[in-house]
Amino acid sequence: MKLVAQSSPYIRKNVSVARMMADVIIALLPVTIFALVQNGWNGIYVLLISVVTMLFFEILCHGIINWPKGMKFKELFSKEGFKNIKAKYTVNNILAPLISAIIFALIMPAGCNWYVVFTGAIFGIVIGKMVFGGLGNNIFNPAAVGRIFATICFGSQIGSANLTSGGALIVSAGATPLALTKGSLGTMPYSLLDLFIGNVPGAMGEVSVLLILIGALYLFIRRSADIRAFLGFIGSFAIYMLIAAISYLKIDSTVNVAEIWIYQLMSGGVFFGAVYMITDPVTSPTSKYGRVLHGIIAGSITALIRICGAYPEGVAFSILIANLMAPCIDYFMRGKPNTYTWKQCLFTSIAVIVVACIISATVMGGWF
Repeated sequence: MKLVAQSSPYIRKNVSVARMMADVIIALLPVTIFALVQNGWNGIYVLLISVVTMLFFEILCHGIINWPKGMKFKELFSKEGFKNIKAKYTVNNILAPLISAIIFALIMPAGCNWYVVFTGAIFGIVIGKMVFGGLGNNIFNPAAVGRIFATICFGSQIGSANLTSGGALIVSAGATPLALTKGSLGTMPYSLLDLFIGNVPGAMGEVSVLLILIGALYLFIRRSADIRAFLGFIGSFAIYMLIAAISYLKIDSTVNVAEIWIYQLMSGGVFFGAVYMITDPVTSPTSKYGRVLHGIIAGSITALIRICGAYPEGVAFSILIANLMAPCIDYFMRGKPNTYTWKQCLFTSIAVIVVACIISATVMGGWF
């Protein structure tokens, strides 16, 4: 008999995967309804294309991967063949791609050309998930994969998409809050209240911090999402943005540090990514410290891209990079106690300080 040392967590209560995924869908409802009402048909067709595409290709790829051994294609159309294929499917094969499709649609701007959404959804579900074996085997978040692919291939079309429906929300047709502040933290064209309630341009589901937090509260109460990754992401990002805001005083001593800090926190997809994407249990580490570190990695890369990089936003990129490092984190935590140690805290603190120094130096234009 071979004993394999593995870290916890271990199952402590009877929680089904289907129930957890249903909770995620419920938590997404406020943001989704707001996005559809705000954007009208421009938002509805983006969501419909995303959902239909991901559901179809999930079922298709799942059927190919789990094709019964020795069964010929023509036998599929027989009663026995259909039963064999149907036996391979569960409700999870519907709920999982549905969640990915909704999230993908919500991180896209309303009014995108149909083929942009269609292509991104296919790439996200097939390359981001099904090539790894399907449900529970993927290491990348499918929605983030699809969004990055769409951005790289159709960046100009995504950037010029009309985010309004018949002029219902005129302000949403303008540049995003982060695009206007790139290179100048002191520029704040939108009020903090507008950022909080969602009266600003941006991806459909990322603009209303209020509704995102309502969904987060539901998920954390139901324990269908791990709050450690959320706190790691938001906590580290908040530290970096505070350092950046304080450093900006060297350039403009008249700015309000608190307003810059809050503005950066509520702009872009930080809260959406921290609630609905970085907490994905499939693409996250399994240990307590691992999930905190997973969130910190995503928060750190987001801050570096936003302050030091060419893009005004980097949540999707940072989540994919954090997903890539999750298996490495699990490997180093293998066989170790599922607790927090002083070595882990020291390592994390040093890493955060180094990133904070880089961000501060970038904002001030160098140390000297």
